[in-house]
Amino acid sequence: MGQGEASARGTTMEGDCLSCIKYLMFVFNFLIFLGGSFLLGVGVWVLVDPTGFREIVAANPLLFTGVYIILAMGGMLFLLGFLGCCGAIRENKCLLLFFFMLILLIFLAELAAAILAFIFREHLTREYFTKELKRHYQGYNNTDVFTSTWNAIMTTFDCCGVNSPEDFKESLFRLMNPKEMVPAACCQQTSQPGDMAYLSQEQCLSGNMMFRHNKGCYSAVVDYFELYIYVAGALAIVVLTIELFAMVFAMCLFRGIQ
Repeated sequence: MGQGEASARGTTMEGDCLSCIKYLMFVFNFLIFLGGSFLLGVGVWVLVDPTGFREIVAANPLLFTGVYIILAMGGMLFLLGFLGCCGAIRENKCLLLFFFMLILLIFLAELAAAILAFIFREHLTREYFTKELKRHYQGYNNTDVFTSTWNAIMTTFDCCGVNSPEDFKESLFRLMNPKEMVPAACCQQTSQPGDMAYLSQEQCLSGNMMFRHNKGCYSAVVDYFELYIYVAGALAIVVLTIELFAMVFAMCLFRGIQ
C-alpha cells in the first residue's frame, strides 16, 4: 500500500512538473510570438507607408538593408512563437519536435557565425577596410553597392575615409576623379533641418580641411556603436542561454506526453 502511494505521489509530482513546463513554454513562446508580430508590423509598415518614409529608407542602403533584416527576424520569431505555443498548449509531439529542430538549427547557425567571426576577425581591421576602399570605391557610381554603402556611411556618421581623408590618395577614386581630393560624401553640409546643401562643395573637393569631415569612419562607427557592441554581446549570451533552455523544455515536454 505504501509503495503504491509513493508511486502515485511520484506520478502526481511528475504530472505537476510537466504541467508547469507546459505553461511556462506557452507564456515564453507567446511573448516571442508578440515580439515577432511587432517586428513584422514595423517592417511591413516601412515598406508600404504612403507618407514618403519608404523613399527615405530606400535612399539609404543601410536603412534599406535593416528593414529586410527586421522582416526576417520578425518572421522567424513569429514562426518560432507560433510553433512553441501550439505545441505546448495542444501537447502536440510533432509541433514540439519541429520547434526543437528549428531552435537547434538556429543555435548551430549562431554558433557557426561566432566561429567564423573569430576566424575572419582580421577582415575587420583598419588595414583591410583601407585596402578595400582604395581598391573599389568609385565616388559617384550609386549603382555600385560598395560605393553607395560607403557614401551612406560617410554621410550618416560625418566622416571621411577609413582613417582620414588621406585614404583617398592613390586610390581608384582619384584615378577616376583626378581633380578631386575627396568625394562629395566627405563634404560638410548645412545644419538646417531639411536642407542638404553643402557649405562649400568646391572648396571641399579641392582639399580645404575647413569644409570637409576629417575624422575617419572606422573611429566614428566604433565610437557610435561601442555601447551597442557590449549590449549585443550580452544579448547574444542571453539568447543562446534561452535557446538552450527552450530546447530542454521542449524535449522534456515531448518525452512526458503520453
